[in-house]
Amino acid sequence: MKDDTQETGRRRRYFQYAVFALAALLVVSLGLVLIPREPSPPAAPPFSEQARASAFADSLTLRAAGLDLEGTAGATAPAPQAAALARIVTLLTVQARALMLPADAAGDPALDGAATAPVRAPSTALTTVPAPSTVTPPSTTADFAAALHASGTQRLHDAETADGGMARLLAGTGTAQLLAAEDLASATGIALAALPGSGPSSPASPAHTLPVSAPAAGCASEAADPAASTGVDLGSALASAVQGELELVYAYQAALTRLNSGSAAPASIFLAQHGVLRGEAEAMGRSRCATVPPRQPGYVLSQAFLADPADGLGTLESGTLPVLGDVVALSEGRERVWALSALQSAARRTVHWRASPGPVPGLVLDEALLPPLPEPVSTPGTSTTSTPGNS
Repeated sequence: MKDDTQETGRRRRYFQYAVFALAALLVVSLGLVLIPREPSPPAAPPFSEQARASAFADSLTLRAAGLDLEGTAGATAPAPQAAALARIVTLLTVQARALMLPADAAGDPALDGAATAPVRAPSTALTTVPAPSTVTPPSTTADFAAALHASGTQRLHDAETADGGMARLLAGTGTAQLLAAEDLASATGIALAALPGSGPSSPASPAHTLPVSAPAAGCASEAADPAASTGVDLGSALASAVQGELELVYAYQAALTRLNSGSAAPASIFLAQHGVLRGEAEAMGRSRCATVPPRQPGYVLSQAFLADPADGLGTLESGTLPVLGDVVALSEGRERVWALSALQSAARRTVHWRASPGPVPGLVLDEALLPPLPEPVSTPGTSTTSTPGNS
């Protein structure tokens, strides 16, 4: 009898343990359901967007520094330096407007703090958007020229791997910034670190050192296939580049007999550059199964060109920039490296002949259609010279 009572007590305790365990499990389950799950971290934006955001932040930082330098120098700066600073501020304003997205214009916090954002060293690591500026806010003209030069170099580096249209925008932005830095350095006697291919006697591009693929065996069928749109589009752009180089070779040959001795020497160097570029573009066009324009015995030159060949050469050089921008946008790998170098070379020759390559060489911009920069938020310690939204 006593054993039955003990057995009954044990069973009752086991039942109570089971009830308690079930209740505890129910409470834990309800708690897990009611506690909100930690949100997943936002996906990193594409590299092209990160490159654009970084370029936009850098343009704002450099623009604010340029405005500060303009206000500090005032009337005491030499005329060439003051003019160069004014040109750079205008250039950076247009570039910032071209790089700006609607989110930036709608009052993105990155826009208000871009000019005073923490400095970070340029790197290949992906960052989130909005990106801080990659250049140190400069306080002297020498630092400003160096920072502008560094920004242009970074933009060209990013253009090597960015998506097509963004690659063109970054390439033109970087090229113009390099030219602006060199212009300021020349006006103030500042020495900048030279880039490969930047000198007037340097080869037009390093592309001739890169092997070019031989024409593909299936060119005939691929050319007839409309589905092969990427190759055909790039091939057409390369064919247009070849046509431009052929005309420029002829124009330089005709101009050499009409230019003065001071202009004839660089023109002879530029003629050799165009000969190299023509051969490289023809080889790449054939590798893309493109119909390469045949070499003509001559091309029509206007009376204006014959009357002022230096001005005419500048016009012709600037006319090749959008074509090279097309090649940048449509190419990748070695062909894009060639196109980037050719674009810089053409922009430098354009400037040499005192023609304008535009604020974004390789891209035709209608500045009237660009959005205005919003007014930055005024904070204590912010320079009053950087208040205007546009210059």
